[in-house]
Amino acid sequence: MHEDLTQHLRHHVYELAGKIGEHNVFHPKALHAAEAYITEEWQSQGYAVHKQAYRTHGVDCANLEINLPGSGLDQQAIVIGAHYDSVLGSPGANDNGSGVAALLELSRLFQKIAPETAMRFVAFVNEEPPFFFWPNMGSMVYAKAAKQRGDKIRFMISREMLGCYKNQPGSQAYPPFLKYFYPDTGNFIAFVSNLRSRGIMRDCLGAFSAVTDFPMQSIATLALVPGVSLSDHLSFWRQGYKAFMITDTAFYRYPYYHTAQDTPDKLDYAPFAEVTNGLFLMLCRLTNAVRHDS
Repeated sequence: MHEDLTQHLRHHVYELAGKIGEHNVFHPKALHAAEAYITEEWQSQGYAVHKQAYRTHGVDCANLEINLPGSGLDQQAIVIGAHYDSVLGSPGANDNGSGVAALLELSRLFQKIAPETAMRFVAFVNEEPPFFFWPNMGSMVYAKAAKQRGDKIRFMISREMLGCYKNQPGSQAYPPFLKYFYPDTGNFIAFVSNLRSRGIMRDCLGAFSAVTDFPMQSIATLALVPGVSLSDHLSFWRQGYKAFMITDTAFYRYPYYHTAQDTPDKLDYAPFAEVTNGLFLMLCRLTNAVRHDS
């Protein structure tokens, strides 16, 4: 099941984290290679790629965006994002090669789909330290510019580490006290939001559960709970937009988080593909999308 999707996801992760390897401003040649790979993949899918370029730490950087216009009257767009830089010292297979791979495959699956609600797929640069939380973080640059333009964003979804799934009891950890309310087996995908965004997250949960039986958990809580704000959705919260994260829970499950061992062979590609297909069907449902022939 989903064999082609599984192979496509694997290919993207191996290209980004295996062939290119560590890619960030401290390895600018590799960062630009990752940027070029994403750009070329989207262009090969028939999309026009828009660059939001800026310079930091003496390196030219860019957020990358493609747009799917909506056929409906609602002018609000859904933003689907993932960061494409890897942390210093890591090739970033799961963090966040998996998120980028899913982003590329979701756009491919939407090639012959017409959504009623407009969508933007965005690959953000510079999510990892030393940029996280600060103005030169790629998604901060993007969200601030969107706010200044008055962009109508219905909500944003951050794809942050989607490739690790474990069926062994005891494979899942949590922030303090949450272990009493959630399963200790790390075989699920998690939806994570702040309190203000819980309504849109619940809508997405309902759509996801209607199209797949893949295990899922969710939490809407304060941003200060450890791990809840650790991705690009934080940038949108800070600009007043609603946003949430979809994740395999990162360091609460994945033992190679932010290490040199975060390599493509560590990911669980079959469940990763099942999750990605579920997210595609979820987005189709949320945007009232219909298939068209071209």
